[in-house]
Amino acid sequence: MAGRDFRFGVNILATGSRSEWQDTARRVEDLGYDVLLVPDHLGMPAPFPALMSAAEVTTRPRLGTLVLNAGFYKPALLARDVAAVDELSGGRFELGLGAGYVAEEFAAAELPFPSARQRIDHLEHTTVEVNRLLGEEGRRVPVMIAGQGDRVLGMAARHADIVAIAGARTTPSGAVAPLTDRLEVVREAAGDRFGQLELSLLISVVHLDGEELDLSMTRRFYPALSDEELLALPGVLHGSAQQIAETLHEYRETYGITYLTVIGPSLEPFGKVISLFR
Repeated sequence: MAGRDFRFGVNILATGSRSEWQDTARRVEDLGYDVLLVPDHLGMPAPFPALMSAAEVTTRPRLGTLVLNAGFYKPALLARDVAAVDELSGGRFELGLGAGYVAEEFAAAELPFPSARQRIDHLEHTTVEVNRLLGEEGRRVPVMIAGQGDRVLGMAARHADIVAIAGARTTPSGAVAPLTDRLEVVREAAGDRFGQLELSLLISVVHLDGEELDLSMTRRFYPALSDEELLALPGVLHGSAQQIAETLHEYRETYGITYLTVIGPSLEPFGKVISLFR
């Protein structure tokens, strides 16, 4: 997998007006991103309409979700929407799925909040069924599953095309576990298909030298870590654009990770890194 080409994605958390959103989509394309993604949270724009609006004004980037909350969907209905978006975007769609983790969103949607095991079981069922239903139509849509725990990553390794690692885990003592720990879970579960997987890492912060450092997004998930410890996380990139590019080459050589996805606030700074690969 060390020879796989890099892909770069950006997950846009807000859209604004139609013109503002389409200007953002154009900027994503101009900066050289390979994939434009949107999240799936209540209080944010609905994913599929936003992606179709982006499809109207772009031609090159693929379009995806990072990630749909599988608990909000039934497989047959989801497969119908996926097929439509893929067709109307000219075959550019990639389906990102997750188990869902925000109890308040389930409550707001008037849905029960299942246990973690039940949510992961439903994610697996949804993945298998959507793939089957799309296959019956002769449609092939790449599936990405994002997660951090053993069960989600193991299931992703068995059923997905793209395995997205949502950051490092912390040990009971509060220390950060090495990324190799997460990748070994994927490797063991994937077996013979490991070499076919595209490995992705979610990047929470891109900080270029000379710019203001904002670690608030990362601190939401690692509240006990110091700034120094946060900067050492694999999902935090900092330094010059050239140094960050070298880090990404190290990720590919060491871990086989070739698909890097940043979030909206890092759109412009990471664009400077992408320019070094084009």
